[in-house]
Amino acid sequence: MGGTSNGHLKNRVLLTGNIAHYTNPLTVGNRSLIWRSIIGGSGFIASHILDTLLDAGFQVAVTARSEEKGKRIVDSVKPKPLSYVVVDDIAKGGAFDVAFQSEAAFDYVVHTASPYHLNPIDPVKEFLEPAINGTKGLLKSIKTHAPTVKRLVITSSSAAILNPANHAKVYDETCWAPTTWEEAMEPKKAYKASKVFSEKAAWAFIEEEKPNFDLAVINCTYVFGPIQRNLPSLDAMNASNHRVREMVQGKMKEALAPTAPVFTFVDVRDVALAHLRAMTLPQAGGNRFYVVGGHFSNKQIADVIRKSFPQLKDRLPLEADTVDDIPDDVYHFDNSKSREVLGLEYTSLERSVVDTVQSILDLTPVS
Repeated sequence: MGGTSNGHLKNRVLLTGNIAHYTNPLTVGNRSLIWRSIIGGSGFIASHILDTLLDAGFQVAVTARSEEKGKRIVDSVKPKPLSYVVVDDIAKGGAFDVAFQSEAAFDYVVHTASPYHLNPIDPVKEFLEPAINGTKGLLKSIKTHAPTVKRLVITSSSAAILNPANHAKVYDETCWAPTTWEEAMEPKKAYKASKVFSEKAAWAFIEEEKPNFDLAVINCTYVFGPIQRNLPSLDAMNASNHRVREMVQGKMKEALAPTAPVFTFVDVRDVALAHLRAMTLPQAGGNRFYVVGGHFSNKQIADVIRKSFPQLKDRLPLEADTVDDIPDDVYHFDNSKSREVLGLEYTSLERSVVDTVQSILDLTPVS
């Protein structure tokens, strides 16, 4: 595995096919971790999980799609101990074997990667195969090569819970978004289907294979919060934060975009903490957690920006010209399990928006 060394440890090179990596045992006492992400769609959440784990004292290895990206991640957190392994295609059978065939004995795995982008041309190749095969392949690799792993935590989504076509009155962890393989062929429904099918595949594996590890799943809703470190440009921001970016850039000056179809949010730092606690708390095993902080509308976001950043008010519609479009019968949520089991205390919309905007301005100041 590439990355920083603990000083007295000697790196050795291992080449396997077109995947090159360096072995470097990762241990802090009896705690070690392999953390995986792919830079891009899930990089936002993954980078905050990484910070949270490093701050908690874990030794971490990350996966990256290339040596260049792996080194970039390592460089971004120096001098904290971090290593990486190159996994170029998560949909390939045995893609993760290389991560578990080193000398490191891992205790936990956090699986954050899942493809997401707008307007897919081939839903199967772009969404379904990477999500489903990547998850199933990871589970098989852990069972076969990593007997010390105690728990796998998967980042899922409220997309695997919500039914926007016919909202439930109250959503919780018992809810599953209805979908079929035929519906998954529709580009706008492919992402939702990929989350449903990949998560169900994970639970089925645990039930049928009864591996040495258990499973916890984080189903988070729209995620706001400070942008990740070393973001190359605002164009690379996570999708949920696009609305905040566009308000800051004045792209909604004439009128706010509709908030629908999702009216719930969570701060990314709460999501990261949820992963840490789902990973380490014994009582979290075997559970889904619907991680949602509250309701929001684009008007509420604009009002926070206008109040907290007066220099941006001319980039927003006049307050009198905006309407709160949260429906009177908006769906509700029950996040009691995440509060009671994981001990989460959720960040307010105001703080989340303020910190998001400030991180945007830190990257591209507004005169």
